[in-house]
Amino acid sequence: MQIVRIYIETYGCTLNKADSAYMMMVLQRVGHTITDRLDDADVVIVNTCTVRKDTEDKVLARIKALNRIAKHKGFKLVVAGCMAKAQPYIILKNAPNASLVSPQNVSRIVEVVECSERKVLIDGERKDTSLVPIYFKDKTAAIPIAEGCLGNCSYCIVKIARGTLQSYPPKAIVEAVRKAVSNGVVEIQITAQDTAAYGRDIGYNLPRLLNDIVKVEGDFKVRVGMMNVNLALDFIDELIEVYKHPKIYKFLHIPVQSGDNRVLKLMNRKYTVEEYVEFVKEFKRRIPGIAIATDIIVGHPGEDEEAFNNTLKLVKELEFDRVHIAHYSIRPHTLSARLQQVPGNVKKERVLKLTRLVEEICSRKFREYVGKEVNVIFTEKSFRGDIVGRMENYYPVVVKGSSDILGLKGVVKVVDSSFYDLRGDIVKVSP
Repeated sequence: MQIVRIYIETYGCTLNKADSAYMMMVLQRVGHTITDRLDDADVVIVNTCTVRKDTEDKVLARIKALNRIAKHKGFKLVVAGCMAKAQPYIILKNAPNASLVSPQNVSRIVEVVECSERKVLIDGERKDTSLVPIYFKDKTAAIPIAEGCLGNCSYCIVKIARGTLQSYPPKAIVEAVRKAVSNGVVEIQITAQDTAAYGRDIGYNLPRLLNDIVKVEGDFKVRVGMMNVNLALDFIDELIEVYKHPKIYKFLHIPVQSGDNRVLKLMNRKYTVEEYVEFVKEFKRRIPGIAIATDIIVGHPGEDEEAFNNTLKLVKELEFDRVHIAHYSIRPHTLSARLQQVPGNVKKERVLKLTRLVEEICSRKFREYVGKEVNVIFTEKSFRGDIVGRMENYYPVVVKGSSDILGLKGVVKVVDSSFYDLRGDIVKVSP
């Protein structure tokens, strides 16, 4: 067998990063090498995202550029990920000779790399769920617990790309956690399109899985990924109880998408604003200090001024600790794409208005910590090279320091804040 040098670029969510890590693992297992230099590569894999139009444009521009370079350098181009599954036609229009690999077929990447001809593997489900992907970054590890979801949101192309729910076996997930912890990881990020859907296809559920994970020996914390309220409501009491465990970050990522019931119905979200508020307030009541993150889509078809104002009212009422704001963009093959669209200038104005409100609320909440000493775990480097520590509620505290402190606990005095994070000086570091 000829040894192949492979260069991988990854775009999008943590699931994609985990899939890239999986591909690296199976390729290296059979003797191929991974390079971080495009110029050295025999094969280039682009693991794509297409969740929004701006992301699609960015990824397509890169595919076009790599296709041009491939003609000159002679490497094989492989396009993997969500775009390969949901929009193969647009890839082949811009890179006709590229091989395509959907998320469900990443376990067959060796077959694609070693084949002398172009391959297209975009059908079927993930065949091997016994081996759970792990994405390592500094002292954190992202571990997917499921592929696909049970929802059918009218705006979402990811359902087309990732398919229906396919949960990893709980024993395989626990083994992945054990492996990560044995490698020195102090933060486990369990991730899925909807963690609340976990196990419904195999007779299990999220609280049971979390109870399994926290029994793993070692000093680590778990950050639970995004969950949808309609499914999480089914086991709210069990979920709150396991969230009280010291190994679980007091952090809840629960998308609302809109604060208006009519828009939620158009989005095909399976809950009401009232149910969402009840869920969040119950968590806040029983776990004081928990941080709540949410996602909001601005300018979805059918969102008028009243609906948008209802979203603003909800943000003011619940005072989220973090809000991921998405400017609605048309996604092909979705029901929302067929509806009457909100004008672009209106969407832009609303995004700015919501952003100002979110920054005001989050800045005030973060500012309350200035002058205080807080306990953190140092988990990773920031993109600027600083060290990021995480508080019990997952607030990020950025400090100047050496990479030697990664994985350790510390006390930090907060000296500054923004709407996004805290800044501090290290007071003490301990094992």
